[in-house]
Amino acid sequence: MIANEIPVIADSLWSATANPAPDCPPLVTETDADVVVIGGGYTGLSAALRLAEAGRSVALLEAESPGWGASGRNGGQVNPGLKEDPEAIEARFGAEMGARMVRASGEAGQAVFDLIDRLGIRCDPVRAGWIRAAHNGRALEALRETARQWQARGAPLRMLDREEIAAMIGTGVYCGGLIDPRGGNLHPLNYALGLAMAAQAAGARIHGQSRVRAVTREGGGYRVSTVRGIVRARRVLVCTNGYTGDLIPGLAQSVVPVRSVQVATAPLGDNVLRSVLPGRQAPSDTRRLLLYYRLDAQGRFIMGGRGAYDEAGTRRQFQALRRATETMFPQLGPVTWAHAWGGFVAMTLDHYPHLNRVGDGILAGLGYNGRGVATATVMGRVMADWALGRPEEALDFPVTPLRPIPMHGLRRLGVRAALLKNQLLDGLGL
Repeated sequence: MIANEIPVIADSLWSATANPAPDCPPLVTETDADVVVIGGGYTGLSAALRLAEAGRSVALLEAESPGWGASGRNGGQVNPGLKEDPEAIEARFGAEMGARMVRASGEAGQAVFDLIDRLGIRCDPVRAGWIRAAHNGRALEALRETARQWQARGAPLRMLDREEIAAMIGTGVYCGGLIDPRGGNLHPLNYALGLAMAAQAAGARIHGQSRVRAVTREGGGYRVSTVRGIVRARRVLVCTNGYTGDLIPGLAQSVVPVRSVQVATAPLGDNVLRSVLPGRQAPSDTRRLLLYYRLDAQGRFIMGGRGAYDEAGTRRQFQALRRATETMFPQLGPVTWAHAWGGFVAMTLDHYPHLNRVGDGILAGLGYNGRGVATATVMGRVMADWALGRPEEALDFPVTPLRPIPMHGLRRLGVRAALLKNQLLDGLGL
């Protein structure tokens, strides 16, 4: 179970199968560091690792424990790229910056697997590719255009016809799709725990149960205070994503936290596994309210999708995911549903991750729109490069002004309205 979480979303498969966690004692003293990292998910851990390996003194402060938020609860899909296609990225951000964003995001999956190999992280990595499954002809044409643009940049994406995708996934509900061999899947919590151990081994100080209460200017740097301790540093990296609070005014209002939920079976038998994702790829479909699913290393089937904010709605969404699995994969037969859990991902209005300088020495990175395993890992590296002194204009993502979303207080009503609209459109096959 996920500690200190509401029961309805706490029964996580990943927590039940996690490796031993590193010792991350609370901060109980006053200390100094070159850089303070706030948040112990992929972004913060990746940043702390890079800084420590570069010889900097770094203290990471996490309100709970490393990997407690979305980094330890997600579907474990390593999906390269951003939501928009390369040409749209380059048109919006310019040829030079756009090309850097395309390259960094396209290489993000490989960056994750390279870290796993280099650091010896035990997280069941599978480099079998990411399948994007088209639910109608219009979506298939959009995927064809995505493939064309990435292929023009040397990426090995390949279209799948109806028969090929049916054989790869084990269901005939899709009209075709796209496979990106740069992607794959892993055990998300064990990946986070492995990053934490590696950062500690490189010299980073990681403190769990150390929620930051205040960041205040002090001399030429900052005083970062928890309930029981203080760290003084010249630079601060804020890496709190979907669990961003009111620490930095306006930052939480720049993203919309949306609950994503998952259900998982008990391990399936070998006869079933021969026909369901036999190559262990990680598919997600093209519905507006997309489904994403995979097998874990022990043969459990995991199905995920959009959740709800309230307990009753969340339970209904769990049941909807189970029904979707049984409809798509009748060969599963009667199965035991062993786990159901969820957590928040941070969505942005423009569908791009945001890097915001929120003080002379404070940089925030957040808003991965459901692609956090790969993107957050790379964003942590980018933020570390900034803390190491790389100019903003030379980073792989643009540093943009903080823009709170208007009428953010009504976000839950807006999310519910969007869910109803998208359910209707998906139901009509549009």
